[in-house]
Amino acid sequence: MAKLTENGGCKANMVGFSIHLLMSRWFMVFACLLIMSMAGATYLFSLYSNEINSSLGYDQTTLNLLSFFKDLGGNVGMISGFINEVTPPWVVFFMGAIMNFFGYFMIWLAVVGRIAKPPVWQMCFYICIGASSQTFANTGVLVTCVKNFPESRGIVLGLLKGFVGISGAIITQLYHAFYGNDVKSLVLLIGWLPSVVSCFFLRTVRGLKVSFTRLEYAGSAAVVLILLFAPLVLVFKEEFYLWKRKQQILHDPPQVKVVAETPSSVQLAPQNQPQQEISELKPNSCFGDVFKPPPRGEDYTILQAIFSLDFVGFYL
Repeated sequence: MAKLTENGGCKANMVGFSIHLLMSRWFMVFACLLIMSMAGATYLFSLYSNEINSSLGYDQTTLNLLSFFKDLGGNVGMISGFINEVTPPWVVFFMGAIMNFFGYFMIWLAVVGRIAKPPVWQMCFYICIGASSQTFANTGVLVTCVKNFPESRGIVLGLLKGFVGISGAIITQLYHAFYGNDVKSLVLLIGWLPSVVSCFFLRTVRGLKVSFTRLEYAGSAAVVLILLFAPLVLVFKEEFYLWKRKQQILHDPPQVKVVAETPSSVQLAPQNQPQQEISELKPNSCFGDVFKPPPRGEDYTILQAIFSLDFVGFYL
């Protein structure tokens, strides 16, 4: 009976610890890192833009227009900021997930031909909505982490924004693992994967009232130092390989065969060159061609660029 009671107490402790872990702020940081690692879909436009071009028959001008609306949606974060001020973070994440899936899923349907070819303005609307979802993920993650780590906001923001930077590489590797080289499926992956990750951690990312101890500050500082000096391992490995290779060459030099060839004829450079050719080699003065610019498209000197009409037009 005592043994059963002890086993039941261990299970209760494990369940209690699991709940405590899932509701802790450090697990929230882990969830935020995963969300941010999926929030860089706007960096992958160059990978699937050619597929949009070939499937929908767009020209470069239309692709540039789509790219403009992509950048517009990815940089307008006021809406997500206003929503985050009046709602909890899970509302921001849920809205961002819906927008991300809707925008990129509609683009995928158009690319694979499941729907009729949409007008250009609809494609611009879809990609703007999909790219705007990135601002919802950024706002929900960054604002919540800053509130939960007020004394370490610089470190937290640096780590989170760093994961946004490498999110393009992460999604690309997952795309090759899931779909191979099917570029059309990349658009579908961008549509469902970030949305699933955001929805999975809806209740994890939230504001917490916490107090910080000196030990916790020391732990965060240790993590930062480890991340800072981690590239030193790669440096040591590469330099040790080069040093070992150099030592091997010094102790066991390769055999080199020297073959002497006698030239059949030796051509000597003429001793005297015409004075005209020598004068042509003299460099012109840097002020001589200031007001004689080359044709458009050629390289200008600094002075030629300053005194050109195009440069003067910047101030008009």
